[in-house]
Amino acid sequence: MNRHCVRSLGVLAVFTMIGVMPTSVAAAQVEIPDQVEVPDQVLAWNLHAYNELIVGKGQAPPVAVMHLAMVHGAIYDAVNAIDGGFEPYLVAPDAESSYSKDAAAATAGYQVLLNLVPDRAAQLALYYAASLEAIPDGAAEDGGVAVGNAAAAAMIAERTGDGRFGDPLFSEGMGAGQWRALVPGLAGNNFRWVGEVDPFLVPDASQFATDGPLPLAGSAYATEFDQVKTLGRSTGSTRTADQTDQARFWADHAVAMWTRIFRQVSMSQELSTVDNARYFAMLYLTGADAVIACFQDKERWGFWRPQTAIREAADDGNPATVAEPGWTSLLGNPPYPDHPSGHACVSNSFVQTLRDFFGTNRMSFSATHATLGITRSFTSFSQAINEIRLARVYGGLHFMTADAQGATLGREVASWRQEHYFQPVA
Repeated sequence: MNRHCVRSLGVLAVFTMIGVMPTSVAAAQVEIPDQVEVPDQVLAWNLHAYNELIVGKGQAPPVAVMHLAMVHGAIYDAVNAIDGGFEPYLVAPDAESSYSKDAAAATAGYQVLLNLVPDRAAQLALYYAASLEAIPDGAAEDGGVAVGNAAAAAMIAERTGDGRFGDPLFSEGMGAGQWRALVPGLAGNNFRWVGEVDPFLVPDASQFATDGPLPLAGSAYATEFDQVKTLGRSTGSTRTADQTDQARFWADHAVAMWTRIFRQVSMSQELSTVDNARYFAMLYLTGADAVIACFQDKERWGFWRPQTAIREAADDGNPATVAEPGWTSLLGNPPYPDHPSGHACVSNSFVQTLRDFFGTNRMSFSATHATLGITRSFTSFSQAINEIRLARVYGGLHFMTADAQGATLGREVASWRQEHYFQPVA
């Protein structure tokens, strides 16, 4: 394979096509073509992580965002150690400014992914060999490799024993307002453990606890009840065709969808290797903590999903709600409680981080559902989160309060990060 400059933009169309692979593609089919050129090795290893964790392993959004945080936190520390422009996340390995940032990024990404999906060692080795082949041999490459190894080792050590993959089952109740699995005895792994994972940035996820669902007996709850009952039903809804598209579009794997958007925005803004390292680390580390705080709150409140609430409204103590025993939602319900909305938590953490990074809310971008072919376009980051909040109601998955408070939680986590991490070196 001939050496070439990894910053070349000559074959970006190929890179983008790979990025929108449907999540049903098997891991064995995910291979990097020979001599695919990408802007830098941060983007290259973001693609590899996307393919291995989401496409290949089918990791659910709460799991994928934490593992992407590990990959990109290490990449950031490796690249930043060489550049020296910002405070480190975990470590600042000894480095010279002459070291290869691409070698550092590739090595950090490779080592963390190898730790996360060791059964994919052969494919990861091929990715890594292709990365190093694109970088000139010599002291700069060797130095970058050493820095990447050190950053990856620090991340792996930090996240060992961090609470991942613990107790999977949320607490269930049989009373009014209490969450229960919609298919009794078939809850499966519904990710309660996510709320028990050590946060990546914040000292204590409980500091972002939400105010909780609306009281069942109140008029505000009855209003939200009627809203989702009317708009979110599978048949006979008053939704418009566009509102149905919104619900189905945002039902795609949330972290996969946003990752495709992140790459599109990165390339449209022509971010450098250094900028990309900080950009992706900020996004995923913030998103991981938003998810951790969110799932901790789901167990705290244990609130029923609209489908249960509407079917059992006769027992909720509110004369303004009318039960409909056969009511079903447009979209299938995730196997965990309603409040707060996980999609709103992580998505608004991403939106606020994008605004912080670029210093503006205005940005044009589009995205396509991985399997349905639905494409939606936006002219601002906030336009996306505003649509998500409504889309989860249109899909029959959440009461509006769960979406609103989830979005607030995501914003508050991002604000905390903005004040405490990724500060420029004076």
